[in-house]
Amino acid sequence: MNWGTGIVLTIIGFVALIMTMVVISVRMDGIELVTENYYEEEIKYQDRIDESNSAMALDREVISYNSQTKIIVLDLPNGTIGSLKLFRPSDSSMDQKIDVEVTHFGKTEVSLKELKVGYWKVQLNWLENGVDHYQEKKITI
Repeated sequence: MNWGTGIVLTIIGFVALIMTMVVISVRMDGIELVTENYYEEEIKYQDRIDESNSAMALDREVISYNSQTKIIVLDLPNGTIGSLKLFRPSDSSMDQKIDVEVTHFGKTEVSLKELKVGYWKVQLNWLENGVDHYQEKKITI
């Protein structure tokens, strides 16, 4: 075997490897963006930052999770309207959205007993005193 043959075999091997990788990547299922409308979410990202900052200025923990009872406790005042999104990064078909309307004084409890065990992101958007707020908490059930 001479140099020319070795170089040609190396190039053929490299092309075969690249083609194999392309075929494997094209056939993969489940490769998705985190959200369906990723670009629209990206444009609204500054609003999300402002809402997070306004939630931090409240000086209270709005979302708390009790792993023993599998209950999320929301510390929201009476008259608050918002939405709670339970986001499963590994499987978007498990995502849930719960509308929240506080009509009583005290803390609001949301049971998570029906959710599958694993990693979840809890995202809460709410309107309090005319100001939009956003808070996110990562939990493991």
